[in-house]
Amino acid sequence: VNGLMTLGFTGARQHTNLCNESLMLEKLPACGKSFEEMMKKVDSKKWCNLTEFIMYYDNFTQCTEREANNASCFWPNPLAEGFITGVHKQFFSNCTSEKVHWEDPPDEILITLILIPVMLTCAMITLVVWCSKRSDIL
Repeated sequence: VNGLMTLGFTGARQHTNLCNESLMLEKLPACGKSFEEMMKKVDSKKWCNLTEFIMYYDNFTQCTEREANNASCFWPNPLAEGFITGVHKQFFSNCTSEKVHWEDPPDEILITLILIPVMLTCAMITLVVWCSKRSDIL
C-alpha cells in the first residue's frame, strides 16, 4: 500500500507556472478597449445606471479574468485590480451615491406614532391590574 501511495504521489507531480505579469498587463488593455467600444453604445448620462450596461461589464470582467488565467495569474490580483480601478475611474468617477437625508415626519404623525404605543401600554397595564384584583371571579 505504501509503495502504491508513493508511486501515486510521485507520478502526480504538478507543473506550476509562475504568473507572467508582463503578458497579463500587455493583454488587459484589449479588454478595456473592448469595454470602451461597448460603452459608446450607452448614453454617458446613463453610465451610473448599472442596468444599462451590465452585460458589457460582465464581458469586461470575464475578459480580464480570462487574460489573467492565460498568463498563469490568479484573478483578481493587485495588477488586474489596478487596471480595473483605472477603467472605473474613466467611466464611473461621477457616480457617487447620494446620501439619504433623513428628516422627522410632520408633528401630527410623530405625536400619533408616539401616543398610540404609550396608550396601548397604559391600557394593558390597567387591564392586568384590574384582572389581578378580581382574581376571585375569574
